[in-house]
Parts: sequence; structure tokens; C-alpha cells
Amino acid sequence: MSIHFPPLIAPSVLSADFSRMAEEVAAVERAGADWLHLDVMDGHFVPNLSFGAQLIKALRPQSGLVFDVHLMMAPVDPYLEMFAQAGADHIHVHIEAGPHTHRTLQHIRALGVKPGVALCPATPAQAVEEVLDLVDVILVMTVNPGFGGQKFLTSQLDKIRTLRRMAEATGRDIRIGVDGGVDVRTAALATEAGADMLVAGTSVYGQPDYERAIAGLRGAARQAV
Repeated sequence: MSIHFPPLIAPSVLSADFSRMAEEVAAVERAGADWLHLDVMDGHFVPNLSFGAQLIKALRPQSGLVFDVHLMMAPVDPYLEMFAQAGADHIHVHIEAGPHTHRTLQHIRALGVKPGVALCPATPAQAVEEVLDLVDVILVMTVNPGFGGQKFLTSQLDKIRTLRRMAEATGRDIRIGVDGGVDVRTAALATEAGADMLVAGTSVYGQPDYERAIAGLRGAARQAV
């Protein structure tokens, strides 16, 4: 299976200490994180609120990490430029969030940002078939989006396998990410299925030693492939 190895580890700041956010971002960067995952929730598309572009803009000068921005919001198009200007390197939009995902992804690319598409657990892999030529990352939600600390849905492993085959068939370099319930056990399952980017919330920020937590996730992935 042609995947990037070892998978990238992207700690999710949703599980960080919000009163010390700049320090928390610096801490995972020192600990060996590859990307920083930033979950933007609107209280409409998902049943929770998190933060907006202002926080991303404030953190951008503090870190050299890739800012992987996941927009769990609808509508999303009016806000794309705002997040691009705030410093997003990647912007993921949900295939379920609007009727014109193709145009949305084109817009993200035109803003100089790498586009990604995310899928909720009930959405089949085939839903992204018509936009595979436009994405750099496909993000598989392995929990129902909205809250951290949920249990990984193993039902999504077959979807990851299908998406990996679909991505490879394009001949393009597309990463398959997983978001939700990632720990040392599920990191191995996801990597074995074809994921090469792991979003980790409480399994990094909920641990006393971030470096050890990130190394543990990578180690689990190594044993799986």
C-alpha cells in the first residue's frame, strides 16, 4: 500500500489548555508534532462552538507548524478568505456542508491554501469521488464531529481502505487523515487501513509528556505496517 510513512501526527488544540494556548502550541512543536490541527465549530453544522480565525491569526506568528484548519461549519464559503489570511496552510471543508464542494475547493486553492475534504461517519467514501482531483487531504471522521474524547468508530476502517484505493487510482499525492478517538491502539488500526495523517487530541494534550505521547503514536503506527 503506497502511503506516507510514518504517518504525520497532528495534535488537536481542541484538547489543549485554552488559557495557555501559545505555550501549548509551542510545547507540541518541541515534542515533535508535524502539523497543528485547529477545529473550528459553529454550533450549527456541529453541536458545539470552539473558536474562529482570530485565534489562528494570534497563534500563527508563534509557530512554524503546518496549520491544518478543519472547518466544521455551514455555510463555509463566506469565511474561506478570512481563514486563509489568518494563516491556514490547509483548509478542510465537509462534503456535507454545502452543495458546491467543487467550487469551494477551487476557491481554497486559489487563495494559496491546500484544500482538504472531510467526511462524517455516515457519509460513504464515494461522496468525494468527483472532487479527488482537487484535494490534497481527505479527512475521515472516526467519531461524530463536535466533541473531543469520543470512542473511535471501527466501522470507518473500511472507508479508509476504500479512500486509499481511490486516492492511489488518481496517481495524485493525497493524504488520508483520521480525526477522532486516535490513541496507540486505534493509530495502528488506522495506519494499517491506509491512513497517513493522525489527528490526536486527548491522546497528546491529555497526557503528561507530549513528546512521549507523540512518539508512542508513531511507534504504534510502525508496528502496524
